Amino acid sequence: MEFLPTSPEEMKAQGISQLDFVYVCGDAYVDHPSFGHAIISRLLQAHGFTVGILAQPDWRNKESVMLLGRPRLGFLVSAGNMDSMVNHYTVSKRRRQTDAYTPGGVMGKRPDYAVTVYCRLIRQAYADVPVIAGGIEASLRRLAHYDYWSDSLKPSVLMDSGADLVSYGMGERSIVAIAEALDSGLAIQDITFIDGTCYSTRRLEDVYDYELLPSYEELRADKRRYAESFYTQYCNTDPFTAKRLVEPYRMEKNAMLCKRQDPADEMGQAPARLNLAPDAAGYLYVVQNPPAKPLTTMEMDDVYDLPYCRTWHPSYDAKGGVPALAEVKFSLVSNRGCFGGCSFCALTFHQGRIVQVRSHDSIVREAEQMTEDPDFKGYIHDVGGPTANFRHPACKKQLEKGTCKNKQCLFPEPCKNLDADHSDYVRLLRRLREIPKVKKVFIRSGIRFDYLMADRSQAFFRDLVKYHISGQLKVAPEHVSDRVLEMMGKPKHDVYLKFTEAYQKMNQACGMDQYLVPYLMSSHPGCSMKEAVELAVYLRDLKYMPEQVQDFYPTPSTISTCMYYTGLDPRTMKPVYVEKNPHRKRLQRALIQYRNPENYDLVVEALKIAGRTDLIGYGPDCLIRPRRDKTKTGGPKPRRGYAKRTGAVSGKRGKKQDKTGDVRKK
Repeated sequence: MEFLPTSPEEMKAQGISQLDFVYVCGDAYVDHPSFGHAIISRLLQAHGFTVGILAQPDWRNKESVMLLGRPRLGFLVSAGNMDSMVNHYTVSKRRRQTDAYTPGGVMGKRPDYAVTVYCRLIRQAYADVPVIAGGIEASLRRLAHYDYWSDSLKPSVLMDSGADLVSYGMGERSIVAIAEALDSGLAIQDITFIDGTCYSTRRLEDVYDYELLPSYEELRADKRRYAESFYTQYCNTDPFTAKRLVEPYRMEKNAMLCKRQDPADEMGQAPARLNLAPDAAGYLYVVQNPPAKPLTTMEMDDVYDLPYCRTWHPSYDAKGGVPALAEVKFSLVSNRGCFGGCSFCALTFHQGRIVQVRSHDSIVREAEQMTEDPDFKGYIHDVGGPTANFRHPACKKQLEKGTCKNKQCLFPEPCKNLDADHSDYVRLLRRLREIPKVKKVFIRSGIRFDYLMADRSQAFFRDLVKYHISGQLKVAPEHVSDRVLEMMGKPKHDVYLKFTEAYQKMNQACGMDQYLVPYLMSSHPGCSMKEAVELAVYLRDLKYMPEQVQDFYPTPSTISTCMYYTGLDPRTMKPVYVEKNPHRKRLQRALIQYRNPENYDLVVEALKIAGRTDLIGYGPDCLIRPRRDKTKTGGPKPRRGYAKRTGAVSGKRGKKQDKTGDVRKK
């Protein structure tokens, strides 16, 4: 196996004079199936096309995208495995210090809004070469979307970047169809018929069987209209039932739109050149075709059986390689798609709600190949996907009729048609445990505990506890307030309490002593200071302080982000409380970690705002004590023996939790 060419020298060594496609990517080149650029490029190669990789080109210099020459068919553009803005900034909009997808973890090797900047750079170098954008950034920005970092409603990435097409979703079907259409001699502007793509047009009469969304101007002027439009998009994410969607852009008003919002203007780059003139009414239209059909098990196997080198390009060796590979090198992808329906997750818009799986044989073959790696120590780190314990569609009708438009599979309660069955997953895990050289098979991607509880069989629960946990199981209840959980699309808190009880009993039955680590989220839409205090009180009773807390991050194309921007739940159009003030968001976060002395002043302020100063005192139900003497960290001096009696946690290692999160000594 050899890497795809990344330089003229490598092209020459492989006997390639001109590439069919040049793949421009914001990530370093890692030839592993956990990286989108590797899958798409290897798949095109398997269909007879030549592909070169331009990883992290210098976006300040158009000559950087000319390194591999003019491609015969087109450029493929992706920001990488993450949205470039999420990759660069924390939820508080502070610049991150490292980038796991860059050699040596160095930050700053890709631009903000990478898809837009790369596409414009290519347009400067090759004005007439087709440009197809894809990956998570383009996929979730394919129509007008709220952009948290600029606090504005941005247009479709097609309008912003000047790309010809967007291949959205996972892309395997659409990219092969696009390549074959271009190879047949079809002009890029005539490729309007492929599922899983978006294109722009001035001729609305050529678009059939579509639903017209509000124009971009209407969406910017009226947040309610945006919430309605977003929910229409959400209800048209199923490949079997979705309609074609059309979003109009009035060009007289938007002639300078791209230039005003161009993140590269300060570097002297020209704004995008839209390759179409508006119609007689002054409109251009972004058309979203229905999503591509899900892959069959055989097709999934074919994707993961492609000849990957399974490591980073050797040019990165001197810099220590690409850190992100360590997280996935000894992990196995079992499935894709998720019917969990969490409001803050973009999977519905990207991978879809229909679960697609690989066969046992394909996964076992990869595991056996993994055991031959010199760095393999006997531990498979994960067998899963977006949700590890989803190994088939939620119900039998989904592969024929699609998912329900206005109904979730697990929320607010499991659907009566839900097929809660882990037997296939159990058989797979048992096969993996039997492979020579495999000492342990862990499950580290998330499991849905409500789905587990809906399964009448205890086989998976028993095997999970006995064989597949490394001392602690991470689960995501997210919150304890049923009001907030409803906004999140998560099960009621009572379901989590029943799961913790069942988990403790199963540990006892298996002779194990393992505990739960709950993921919690602050400041999600619907969470006021009252609900934040409710969560703090729960943690007090649990005698547990989480070391990490996720503040809600409004990323493109999620229901929660729509709530954040509009103040409305798009599913019901009812108002939702949204905390946007950065300081009050800090207060909510501090309440979850109220035992941290550094948070003392913030916790006091939060309790005063919530009208819960009764929680400041010396009683057993109080969160914190009144201030007497200040310590160096600003908190009250604890009395001798206080931590021992109450089980307070400082956030440092040295203590373990029991099965429900309670703290105990080693």
